[in-house]
Amino acid sequence: MAAHVMQPRTYLAVFAALIGLTVTTVGLDLLVRYQVADLGIWQHPLALAIAAAKAVLVILFFMHLWYSKPVTRMVALGSLLWLAILMGYTLTDYLSRTWIHVAGY
Repeated sequence: MAAHVMQPRTYLAVFAALIGLTVTTVGLDLLVRYQVADLGIWQHPLALAIAAAKAVLVILFFMHLWYSKPVTRMVALGSLLWLAILMGYTLTDYLSRTWIHVAGY
């Protein structure tokens, strides 16, 4: 079976998208840091969404998951499911704790 050959144009487009998303992340940080915009509770979910988009681009194109066999895709999805399970258990522990305020901290 011959390997799929990707065009350099595809790599350049993905590279440009990654650079654009990185500039967006830095711009978001600068807006919040210098108090130009107050994103409130949306700051962290927005930053995580940008990071997830960058991760998806890297996984699909640079790791060639887009053109891989279905078994490889299933393994990748299984690892994401496992990550979601671990994060879910971590969050149930974190969110169920009672926090005690200690003076001076």
